[in-house]
Amino acid sequence: QVQLVESGGGLVQAGGSLRLSCVASGRIFIMHAMGWFRQAPGKEREFVAAIDWSHTTIEYADSVKGRFTISRDNTKNTLYLQMNNLAPEDTAVYHCAAQRGVTVKWNESPYRGQGTLVTVSS
Repeated sequence: QVQLVESGGGLVQAGGSLRLSCVASGRIFIMHAMGWFRQAPGKEREFVAAIDWSHTTIEYADSVKGRFTISRDNTKNTLYLQMNNLAPEDTAVYHCAAQRGVTVKWNESPYRGQGTLVTVSS
């Protein structure tokens, strides 16, 4: 059974940092892109960042560019999201997802995690 399990969320003050992890089990995501999505209370889920298997294609939402860094360790089947200079508007449940190809679209991804909550206080 394929599972994506996120961790690393929590409560942090504005300006602080968190590092999210997403561990994939059940298969090796060769040639799969992996990405992060978030959903704030009362809002639609939005794309945050994605990275392909070879680390060649890396994408960020404009709202997180310069603050968040996505990375992956293929030997550990793990995806990361380093989040710096967090703001209250970053408060959301963060999900990881995987999809064959160079990018990830939530609605097209066959593999999705349950999410980890990030709360940023002002």
